[in-house]
Amino acid sequence: MNISLAFENMFRYISEGVARIFGPSDDQYPDVGVQPFEGDPYKETKTVD
Repeated sequence: MNISLAFENMFRYISEGVARIFGPSDDQYPDVGVQPFEGDPYKETKTVD
């Protein structure tokens, strides 16, 4: 393998990762807002084993 080709592939691999980390978010979350909590709160029970 040519050294310049290997360097080019390595640079492309790293730059694509950096672009993905620092680029705009591509998540597709629905615009529903904050959901209310409807569950039971956790109550710690003291048990002796």
